[in-house]
Amino acid sequence: MAQHYSERRKIDPNRGDRLGDGTPNDNDRVEIGPTQLAFREWEAAGLSLPNLERMRADRLERIVKALAARGYGGILMFDPMNIRYATDTTNMQLWNAHNPFRACLVCADGHMVIWEYKNAPFLVSFNPLIREIRAGASFFYAVSGDLGDRDATSFAGQVEEVMRAHAGANRRLAVDKIQIHGLRALERAGFEVMEGEELTERTRAIKGPDEILAMRCAHHACESAIAEMEAFTRQNVPLGGVSEDDIWAELHKSNIRRGGEWIETRLLASGPRTNPWFQECGPRIVQPNEIVAFDTDLIGSYGICIDISRTWWVGGERPTNAMISAMNHALDHIRDHQARLRPGVSIRELVFGGHKLEGQYWAQKYSCKMHGVGLCDEWPYVPYPDAWAEGAFDHVIEEGMVICTEALVSPEGGDFSIKIEDQVLVTADGCENLTTYPFDPALVGG
Repeated sequence: MAQHYSERRKIDPNRGDRLGDGTPNDNDRVEIGPTQLAFREWEAAGLSLPNLERMRADRLERIVKALAARGYGGILMFDPMNIRYATDTTNMQLWNAHNPFRACLVCADGHMVIWEYKNAPFLVSFNPLIREIRAGASFFYAVSGDLGDRDATSFAGQVEEVMRAHAGANRRLAVDKIQIHGLRALERAGFEVMEGEELTERTRAIKGPDEILAMRCAHHACESAIAEMEAFTRQNVPLGGVSEDDIWAELHKSNIRRGGEWIETRLLASGPRTNPWFQECGPRIVQPNEIVAFDTDLIGSYGICIDISRTWWVGGERPTNAMISAMNHALDHIRDHQARLRPGVSIRELVFGGHKLEGQYWAQKYSCKMHGVGLCDEWPYVPYPDAWAEGAFDHVIEEGMVICTEALVSPEGGDFSIKIEDQVLVTADGCENLTTYPFDPALVGG
């Protein structure tokens, strides 16, 4: 069942030059990644590329350190984002998210095993940190039918085999997300199943140097895609017949053209559909002199999430005073919160301090003030005071975290909303705003 890395086809270092991020300059390479368009744009912008081999090694090292700190023998991961973090490999990520057929086990000694689709072991062979490739992690109903318990028991036996060899007598196994048959099978095998999501979220929250370089590149690619979407919107809305879906499709296209991967939501709305917020884009034809607001939720280059929001006024007339006032209130909100971000500040301080929304905007405020971001929206989470739960957020902000600062300024019963969001890096003495995309001057009132 197992296939050891030493037995697998290795990448031939003689197959052409290496790209700036260390990947083979091979037109037929297996691993997905940035396109030539993205590389050209990053070079023109003077951006430094990440070293992917070093980034992968750093991520694995941080997982191993987290295991040691908690006294766990290993962590078993089914969440596609956690598997991507540990292995930097992908296989039908969205399909896998609701049909779990992949798994990754990292043992306390650093031995890493991936359970891959049996016909596609070649998808992970580029990463020498993966020591074994196995198959047999599928026990969801569509493929196992009424024998899911049998398949889960077989899988647990494989986990037992690996853990016995690489964790010894330590039976404390962290697990992030697993189906019921799998959990019961692991417990029958004698494992003490620990909460794995705490370990992965806390580990992923601190970005290493190469992850930050990757995020800078992904951010530039996302903003380039937004610029293309905005140009399409402003050029075509006055001509008529342009739907919200038409606009949103431009962002998808531009993301994929640069080697991005997918977009997690459809959060773009226009005109009165912006209030209440969270109406996803649809066939509505956008009219001249209306608001268009969106939240990218974009998984871009290197699998990095860029989660930023902007609101545009599209048309030659002047926005209403209420819209301009709401936009400036939103700007005050996120700028004040960004100014409070620094290493050592507690989440409690951020929750109960800072700029307060006016009463007319409180009922329809966003779900949080801030949240972490990396491969997707991540921990830490900074709610508003009315969502504070004692014991849930007793942590502090640390250097190397990347935080999205949000503002939804949405008058209750109104006919518009303002949605803005920036992505910032926590530095040694404060934070750096990674988002450079401008706010619409028509709404700012400048």
